[in-house]
Parts: sequence; C-alpha cells; structure tokens
Amino acid sequence: MAKEDFRHSVPLRVRWSEVDPQSIVFNAHYLTYCDICVTEYWRAVGIRYPEDVLHAHGVDIFVVKSTLEYHASARFDDELEIHGRMARLGRSSMLFRVEMYRGDEHLITGEIVYVCADPATQKSAPIPGEVRERIGGWEVVKPEA
Repeated sequence: MAKEDFRHSVPLRVRWSEVDPQSIVFNAHYLTYCDICVTEYWRAVGIRYPEDVLHAHGVDIFVVKSTLEYHASARFDDELEIHGRMARLGRSSMLFRVEMYRGDEHLITGEIVYVCADPATQKSAPIPGEVRERIGGWEVVKPEA
C-alpha cells in the first residue's frame, strides 16, 4: 500500500532496550510496535478501550492471528513511522494492517486479526455498530467487508 492510504501513523524512536547485540531490533519488539499503533489508532478514531467496547457493548476484542513480513531491519536510534489502518471488517473480525518505515524505506508489513467476542464465553460476537461506523468514517480507504 502507499503511505497515503494510511490516515493514521505513530512516530517511534528505537530504544537501546529493543535491540540485540548487533544493534538490530529484536524481532518480537515489532509486535509491540504494532500494538502501540493499534492503541493510538483507537484513540484517533475516538474509541476509548475498554469503555466504548467492553463496558458499552459487552464485547471484548481478542487477537487471534498476527503476522509480520520483514523487508529490512530497524536499528538502535532509528526514527520510525508506524502506519496503521483497518483493512477489513467482517461480522466479528477485523484485520488491522501495519507498515513500518524509516524515512521512505519500507521495513515491516504486519497484519493483526482481532475478533469481537463475549468476554465470558470467548465466543465470537458481532462488531458493535458504533465501532464499525467510527472506523468507516475515519479511514481514507474504506475497509473491505
């Protein structure tokens, strides 16, 4: 995707505690970077978690799959841009796509699949209409159905 397809982005500077002895970001930290992007995405869209999901609608959001594709390595003290968007909204599932850049260099592509579910039974439940509307109104490229 083009950077312009992502309305949401978060700046992040790689910290010393996130790199291995070669000064390259340890692979598991990229999932933390994705989570930072998702957390800020909800804030930007205007959805407070858990208030506007769990407390208001009685559903929670669970990660069921996460994938990362590595194109190049980030290193200590790099300034990164983490771009995120909701690429697909199903009945109960959401696909969040992440791309990480150092300047114009594309480093990482990630996808995280979330499922709305009843918190007690962990059985899937429909995405609340208010959540769906806020996401649809926010995105530059509308999520696939």
